[in-house]
Amino acid sequence: MWRIIFLFWYAEMLVIVCYDVNTETREGRRRLRRVARLCEATGQRVQKSVFECRVNHAQFEALERALIAEIRPEEDNLRFYRLAESRGCEVKEYGCFRAVDFAAPLVL
Repeated sequence: MWRIIFLFWYAEMLVIVCYDVNTETREGRRRLRRVARLCEATGQRVQKSVFECRVNHAQFEALERALIAEIRPEEDNLRFYRLAESRGCEVKEYGCFRAVDFAAPLVL
């Protein structure tokens, strides 16, 4: 049983983070920059307010807590879409942007 919990906790998943931060005030613009920085530190930007993050369960919970602490729920919107690899996660891309393959070798 502990092995199953261990594997679940450290299994990687793809998380889509989407946010809409009210930027009508100076504080709102500051919140937007802080939310974007947190997302950039964890994943890659695929659209202006949408990030793909490859994280394990512990990293996901840490990101979720950090982002919830930054937003104002009465003004902002934050969404997480968890896509487990074991369920046949598939991402289709159209247009000029191509995502970074984190599983491939890194060439510097």
